[in-house]
Amino acid sequence: MRRFLVSVGFVTTSFFFVLPISAAEYEVEKGDSLWDIAQEHNTTVADLKEINELDSDLILPKQILEIDREINYTVERGDSLSEIAHEYDVTVSDLKEWNNLETDLIIIDEELIIKDVNKEQSEEHQDEETKEVNQTEETPEATEPKVEKQANTAKEESSNDQTGETISVTATAYTAECDGCSGVTSTGIDLIENPNMKVIAVDPNVIPLGSRVHVEGYGEAIAGDTGGAIKGNKIDIHVPTKDEAYDWGVRTVDVTILD
Repeated sequence: MRRFLVSVGFVTTSFFFVLPISAAEYEVEKGDSLWDIAQEHNTTVADLKEINELDSDLILPKQILEIDREINYTVERGDSLSEIAHEYDVTVSDLKEWNNLETDLIIIDEELIIKDVNKEQSEEHQDEETKEVNQTEETPEATEPKVEKQANTAKEESSNDQTGETISVTATAYTAECDGCSGVTSTGIDLIENPNMKVIAVDPNVIPLGSRVHVEGYGEAIAGDTGGAIKGNKIDIHVPTKDEAYDWGVRTVDVTILD
């Protein structure tokens, strides 16, 4: 994308596709009790009875019990933690705890775990998502840009070796608030619609695209863009306005790759 200043441009908009429910199961053995099973699996008798729709504590040998239930999501355009929390009657704090998230930032193609989901509710959402998938197949123009999935693949292939690594970089700043700027990053993030998103442009050979990072003096951000001048240990941080970009100037900062 065209850049302003020493360089600019993130959106996490999405639909999310629900994958099948996964449930840990346990086959009752002779002598078992709900109490023993709950203790063994770090849950409660009340939870076991609710999940398995039991009216009493009576269980029988070879009976199959579900220990817990969770749903896996792949984040797509238009998604946010607050929307997912609302749809599935959980809290943003729960989502962040289950997925080890330190901020509300989520990125396209990221997998999220939703726990303790009501079975009927999850089935309804699976039906809705099946319809969305079918509609997408019938309408090719609605498919997501391939570059976003390629960026996520690059992250998966290279981030494992770099998670937790801290590097010193030269940091400049850019903004989508400029004449001729599209505001859309190389991974499809729209900074015009989301001017307060914290996104940095990186050299993918140094910091994988899609990585969640912490930048000294800037905070947590997503490595969601690239640039012709961003090579080696250089980054470009996105800020909402030109004044903030000028105020940042050029700095040497530490960047920690969180995941």
